[in-house]
Amino acid sequence: MTLRNFLQRPDVISPMIENEFINVLKVFAPSTIAFFLGIAITPVVTHYLYKYKFWKKKAGKVDPNGKKTPIFNRLHQAREVNTPRLGGVVIWLSVIGTVAVFWFLASLWPTMLTGKLNFLSRDQTWLPLFTLIIASFIGLADDFLEVSGRGGYVAGGMSFKKRLLLVTLLGSVGAWWFYFKLGLSTIEVPFLGEFAIGYLVMPLFVLVMVILFSSSVIDGIDGLAGGVMAIIFSAYAGIAFFQNQIDLATLSGVITGGILAFLWFNIPPARFYMSETGILGLTTTLTVLAFLTKSVLALPIIAFPLFATVIGNVIQLGSKRFRHGKKVFLVAPIHHHFEAMGWPPAKVVMRYWIIGVIFAIIGMVIALIGI
Repeated sequence: MTLRNFLQRPDVISPMIENEFINVLKVFAPSTIAFFLGIAITPVVTHYLYKYKFWKKKAGKVDPNGKKTPIFNRLHQAREVNTPRLGGVVIWLSVIGTVAVFWFLASLWPTMLTGKLNFLSRDQTWLPLFTLIIASFIGLADDFLEVSGRGGYVAGGMSFKKRLLLVTLLGSVGAWWFYFKLGLSTIEVPFLGEFAIGYLVMPLFVLVMVILFSSSVIDGIDGLAGGVMAIIFSAYAGIAFFQNQIDLATLSGVITGGILAFLWFNIPPARFYMSETGILGLTTTLTVLAFLTKSVLALPIIAFPLFATVIGNVIQLGSKRFRHGKKVFLVAPIHHHFEAMGWPPAKVVMRYWIIGVIFAIIGMVIALIGI
């Protein structure tokens, strides 16, 4: 008996189960295609990245205040040059390509199946997809400045303040859209219910986006950012699926597929780095997903490694400012502290992955049961 005949027998399978099967297929099929599409385009991306030497011409990094970071530079100076930036283009190109494939199939070959598999929808996926594209292109511009040696820093690239301003502007547009267009004026508190906060939802949206943007420094060890982000977006695919936001779940899965394709080539020794064009698009899109799924208060748990990175940086900067230059960590972000302690990079990365999985599961439970 073929699968199609099996699904068409009402005495064997109920319409509800059939619909759930199609929903599962809708999430996993595009996600898988995004992964293989990312794998397929990587040789072309790699060719151009190495041909035009899209890497930093001078090793070195500075903190948000523009000061040098000697410990980081000592740990990473050998990896700072000769390895291309802009690897994040693999992620968003595979996402855009997958969206286009299923949209064209539904448009050129309209059937019930192609229509169902098309996940480009105005109410669920337009906003996060728009955010991903815009933020990724902002990051792309920054990466071009960095590899060319131009920009606010000695090493090149936009200054932290300029990137922060652009992210704040993008967040302000998103906040306006959620409040005035989508009518969002409440926040879900796990296990307590829905609370009206009115226009305060707008500064909250901007704040979350800025915090997640600040966590982008997690892209500092081969495989770290890719693995952590794949775990987080997988969790949101699950949350959206159980909330019956199937298109949003599919987009989250497709982004996960693109990240995994990137990660395949970012595992040590990295063929390229994600850099701003990847991490900026992912962190801003994650903000949109958190608000669309009404799980923003569960986000610090689901994305615990990102928030731990930000908190570690705040502690370090605060300590240096108010304790006359004394540091809490050997170096920040905290994953580099573990490196400075003598942990091999792979040990840091894999333990972050493990912690990321555990907290993502806990956060999913809170988001789905507590809300």
